[in-house]
Amino acid sequence: MPSCSNCNEKWSWKQTVKKTMTLNPEMSCPHCGAKQYQSKSTKTKAPFWGLIVLLPLLIQTFFNVPVVILLSLIPVLAVIVFILYPFLIELSSKEDFLF
Repeated sequence: MPSCSNCNEKWSWKQTVKKTMTLNPEMSCPHCGAKQYQSKSTKTKAPFWGLIVLLPLLIQTFFNVPVVILLSLIPVLAVIVFILYPFLIELSSKEDFLF
């Protein structure tokens, strides 16, 4: 779970999901109210976690697996990524841009 870079308090899973599911990159710490941002390393790793959901399509190209099984794997992987994503977030007190 992410920790606030100002007060070092850990955020709960629910708080993390609630804060990251907005379009605003700025998140306020639920403990001290300080502005927090996702770190640059978190922003660079996030797209790769999204690609895990599309892994069944890659499996289909190499193995002869029924399409029904592969299509049922996509929502399962999406839920797994959604559940694990808050554990992978790192916070920073300043906004880092990728470029």
